[in-house]
Amino acid sequence: MKLALARAMLFRADILLLDEPTNHLDVVNVAWLENYLTNLKTCTSIIVCHDSSLQLYDITLQVSLSSRVAVLGPNGSGKSTLVKLLIGDMEANKGGEIWKHPNLVIGYVAQHAFHHIDDHLDKTPLEYMLWHFRRGDAEEEMQKMKDGGVVVIEGQKRLIDEIVARKKLKQSYEYEVSFKGLSSSENIWLPRDDLIKRGFEKKVLEVDTREAQRLGLPRPLVRREMEKHFADFGLEPEFVSHNTMRGLSGGQKVKIVLGAATWRRPHVMCLDEPTNYLDRESLAALIEALKVFEGGVLVITHNRDFSESLCKEVWAMRDGRLEASGHNWVEGQGAGPRIDKKDGEDEDTYDAMGNKIENKKQKKITSAEARCSNDLISELLD
Repeated sequence: MKLALARAMLFRADILLLDEPTNHLDVVNVAWLENYLTNLKTCTSIIVCHDSSLQLYDITLQVSLSSRVAVLGPNGSGKSTLVKLLIGDMEANKGGEIWKHPNLVIGYVAQHAFHHIDDHLDKTPLEYMLWHFRRGDAEEEMQKMKDGGVVVIEGQKRLIDEIVARKKLKQSYEYEVSFKGLSSSENIWLPRDDLIKRGFEKKVLEVDTREAQRLGLPRPLVRREMEKHFADFGLEPEFVSHNTMRGLSGGQKVKIVLGAATWRRPHVMCLDEPTNYLDRESLAALIEALKVFEGGVLVITHNRDFSESLCKEVWAMRDGRLEASGHNWVEGQGAGPRIDKKDGEDEDTYDAMGNKIENKKQKKITSAEARCSNDLISELLD
C-alpha cells in the first residue's frame, strides 16, 4: 500500500483517485496520509474510504453501567467507527486516549455480525459456541499479537515476545512478559504504564480482556448450560444441539449472535443495528430485556421507537462530529440539552407483539370547571 501511494504521488496528478487508501496502514501512517491530503494545494483528491476515523473530531465521551445511549446519524457519519473505538477494535489517532477498567467485559454485536455465521453453516449453534470461545478466540488473539519492543536488561537487548500474565500492583497492574529466544525463567514483570508508553497498549488490553472474561465466566462450556442460555432467546434445545445453522433465518442468526455476545455476562452491551431481521415479538422481548439489564447499553439504530423506549442519552453523529445530549452519569458533563421525560410523563410501553401502546391522558380541568362540576354533583345529591 505504501508503494502504491508513493507511485501515485510521483505522478504529480491534477486529480488523485484513492480507493481505500488506509488499508494495511497503521495509525502513524494514516495520520501522515491525512496530513498530506489536507495540505495538497494543486491537486483534487477523490477518496473511497470506509475509515470514518479520518473525520472524527474532538470527541469526549464516557460510558458507565447506568448508560442507556442511542447513537444516531446518517449512514457513513462515523457511528460504527465510534463504537469500534470504544470497544478497542480501532485505535484513536491524533493523541486521542481511550480508557476502560481492566476488568471490563464488553458484549459487541456488529451490524453485519450474522454474516460471520456463514463461515460455520455446517456447525450446530452448540459447536459454533465451542469453537468461538475455545479455539476461535485463541486464533484471533494470535493474529493480533505483534512483535514487541526492545528491553535492555543488564546491558543486553531483549525483544519482548508476549504478555503472558497479570497481577495486582497497588491501584493498577503489572504484567509478565516473555522474550524471544529465551525460556520462561527469564520473564520479568513490567508496570502497566511502562508497557503502554512502550507502545504495547493493545497487547495490554488483550490480556485485560482475557482476564476479565475468565473472571466473568463461572459457568462451564457444556451443552446443558448453553441450551439453557439460548432458551432465553427463544431457541429450542433440540435446535441448539442437533440442527446445523445452514437453515437459519435472518432472525435466528441474530439470536445466535446475541447469545454469543451475552454468554460471558458483559458489563456493557454495544449493539449495532440490533433490530435488523427481528420480528415484532422478538423486538419487544429485546426491549424489555435491555430495560432490566443491570449493565450499560450502547445502541446504534435507525428505529426511532426502539431508541426512544430504551435510551435517555443520545449521541448524534454527523460528518464525524458528535453532539451528546440527555442524561450523563457524571453530573454536569452533558454537552447538550437533557432529554429526560417531563414530570408526569409516562414511559413508552409495548405489547407482546412489539406494538407501541398509546397512553391516553385525561385532560386537566380549570379551577372554574372544577367548581361547576362540584356544584353539579351537590345538586344531584340534593
